[in-house]
Parts: sequence; structure tokens; C-alpha cells
Amino acid sequence: MSRLFVNQLATLDLSLLDPSRGLLGQSWSVDVVLEGALDPQGMVLDFSEVKKRIKSIIDLHFDHRLVVPSAHPGCRLSQSNGCFDLVFELKSGHTIRYQGPSEAIAIIDTQCATPREISAAIHTTLRPMFAENVRHIHLELRTEDIPGASYCYSHGLKRHQGNCQRIAHGHRSQIQIYRDGLRSPELEYQWAGRWQDIFIATRADLYREFQDHQIRYAHFRYTASQGQFDLVLPMDRCYLVDFDSTVENLAEYICGQLSREYPESKFRVMAFEGIGKGAIGISAD
Repeated sequence: MSRLFVNQLATLDLSLLDPSRGLLGQSWSVDVVLEGALDPQGMVLDFSEVKKRIKSIIDLHFDHRLVVPSAHPGCRLSQSNGCFDLVFELKSGHTIRYQGPSEAIAIIDTQCATPREISAAIHTTLRPMFAENVRHIHLELRTEDIPGASYCYSHGLKRHQGNCQRIAHGHRSQIQIYRDGLRSPELEYQWAGRWQDIFIATRADLYREFQDHQIRYAHFRYTASQGQFDLVLPMDRCYLVDFDSTVENLAEYICGQLSREYPESKFRVMAFEGIGKGAIGISAD
């Protein structure tokens, strides 16, 4: 049996619900191996078809979505008129609630949304797309090797015309901070700690605050081209900003905060949005 591989076929940026950590932004590179008999062209499958078929399925069904492990005992899920109402109870007793378009979440029938479980769900979706000569499809969701500081954040961009408008998608990102031309791991870890497992929200989208069982919650709401989105989560898992949370704005924001804290220094901030892309903030002269 012949084997064909494509590394870094796609990048998957999403958020998932974790029973311990809560709303968790993640980014993975997708590697694929196809096993099968050779077709009349002498191929398992043409590379262009591999990329087109697999990447299109990943983009359509999993990328920029909230992945929900529906077999988790604290998960309650209902659907009506093309929208999901989701309540997810964490081990801590805190609750996360999502209400919004069905197309913005991906449901997997497991208790935890691990890379292995998400890979299996992608495989199940892919299998009918391939001819009989393709016997096996192996997928690996590979975490970027980041030697320094990194953080996981979720957000939504209501003005975006694409899938970034979905209120609970996210990224695992590295950050590089240069102070007076020299890399500052100390400042990088400070900011990574501040934004670890966080929801970065625009203050204007804060619909209400309330308390339930002595826990402070924030309820965010906005309407975008795909519909109305609502997200409720513990206030201490939110970081409020006064702008849309694009990576360009976040890079400028971090740089501005550092410049105010250390006015005698000049800063260059490379804020990543997932793998291999991001924005640069530079101190004003």
C-alpha cells in the first residue's frame, strides 16, 4: 500500500470548551497521511485534490468554531430555528453559556475536546469524500513549538464579514516584546500570563453583568451578518478593551500599555494570531 503525506496542509484556529480550563483558544497545524492503492495516474490522490478536499472540510466544519464535547456530563444543548442554546458547567461549578447560529459551533460526541478527539471527528467527516482506493486517512493536529511565552485567547469580531465574527473562536499565540532593541522574556511572560485562557471582549459588547451563586458573570451580545451572538462566562475570565480585538489593535494596545508603564523605553511588540501571522506595534517617537 502506498502512502502520501502533506504536512501543514491547513491551520486550524478555534475555541473549545474544556471542563477544567473553560473557554480555551487553540491553533494547530494539520498534517495528513493517505494510504491506499495507486490510481491509473500512479497516485493515491493528486496533491491538489488532497489540499482542496481536506482543507475545504476543515474550513467549513471546524475552523473558527466553538468545539463542544457534548458527552460531558455538564453539557446541555438544544437547537431551534438554526440556533444553538448551550450551557456548559465546569468542574469548578462555574458556567459558560452560548446562544447563537448553529454554524458557529462544532459538536463532537466526547467528554473532552482533545486534539485526538477533534482529529477523529474531522476524519469521520472526511471519509465519505474519498474514493475506495484511499484505504486510510491519518490526521495529526500539531501544536506549534513555541520556545518562549504563549497564551490562549478567544474573541469575536462583530464587524468582520467572514467567520472571525463568531463570538467564541480563538488562537494559541506567541508574543515577542523588544525593549530598547532587546528581547524581554520577562515582559513576554507577564503579558502571556495576563491573557492565558482569556476572552478578550470589546466593552461596548458587554450587555450586562450579574451574580449567580456568588460568582460574577459577564454577558456579551452583538449582532453580525451571520446572526445574533450571546456569550456568558465568569467575569474573571474576561479582559475588556475599548476597541475591536483585531490583532493589529492588540499589538498597538500592548505597546501603548508598556510605553505608559516604562516611558523611558522604546518598544516593538510582535503579537501573533495563531501560527505564523500577526501584527507589530511600535512605540511612538
